[in-house]
Amino acid sequence: MINNNKFFIKKLKTVIFIGYTPNIDELIKVNSKNKIKSHIITSSKQEKLFKTKQNIKSFEQLDNKFENYIKKNFNISETLFLSISPMFIIKKNIIDFLQNNFINFTPSRLPFDTGRGGFSWHILREDKIYNQTFQMTRPDQNGDIIENETSLFPQNCKIPIDYEDYKLVQMISFYNRFLKKIIKGDSLKLRAIESNIGRHNRALNTLKDGFINWSYNAHDLYNFINAFDDPHQGASTFLDRGSYGRLFLKKVHLHGGDTSNHPIMSGTVSRHDKKWIVVCTTGKHMILIENVLNEKGKNIINDIRVGDKFYTPYKFIEDSSSKAIDYES
Repeated sequence: MINNNKFFIKKLKTVIFIGYTPNIDELIKVNSKNKIKSHIITSSKQEKLFKTKQNIKSFEQLDNKFENYIKKNFNISETLFLSISPMFIIKKNIIDFLQNNFINFTPSRLPFDTGRGGFSWHILREDKIYNQTFQMTRPDQNGDIIENETSLFPQNCKIPIDYEDYKLVQMISFYNRFLKKIIKGDSLKLRAIESNIGRHNRALNTLKDGFINWSYNAHDLYNFINAFDDPHQGASTFLDRGSYGRLFLKKVHLHGGDTSNHPIMSGTVSRHDKKWIVVCTTGKHMILIENVLNEKGKNIINDIRVGDKFYTPYKFIEDSSSKAIDYES
């Protein structure tokens, strides 16, 4: 509920998680320790990701069927509805129906990280500040901030899965502290998101946006390849020899131990050290690559030869730059 620009729930009995997160079992344990009931509402696609089927209800969309289910089974005034990466389009009538007890968790530094693309954007920008936020749910992602916490990503965070693992750990303690405040009856002051600053991140799709532009400097190449590493398929390119098709690069390192390059050498394999290859860039640094995967996921690094050159036809890079990804269609 909201009163005098403060968020509170007088007598919290139930938390309904809407969406999916890999650490859902740990969040449910937090609820159990605090004597709070847990239920899950998710989409049919996300339901397949859950290990347990207990207290789970799936919907194709949040509509009248959803409203009737809530009315029949829950007291809205005593329930916290927590949205975590849902696959639903959230409409205003649903937000109104849930009486301002509908909040959203986001691992974003608002207003600088609205939109999509996840931690790949952090890697591309070399953004090492992590922020987790509970905010009021709104269709435009600009709901008032209820609670937030900022920290630094550890130095070993390099690829998206590292960032994701850190997020999942931090979320549990953050949620536990927030839940205790709500149970205690604290009124949390709402803070509006600044409207005169911010940045919107467009959606990223590995197969459409992950084509490597070998004209990038070494640092940008390094960040770009890392941004599409695990759990994604990998940044992609082609080889100027053979019929390997599209290749996906992973496990890349920035390397300054060899002699300087010339831009014309960018993408060229200058040395093969059995378990990795040394590839030239436009500047003095090179990149070391451990995994060169074909479309079946097999590492073909042993097939790569010194003098081979990675290249990406410009049409793929141009298509990636000009065509936005629409995940709603």
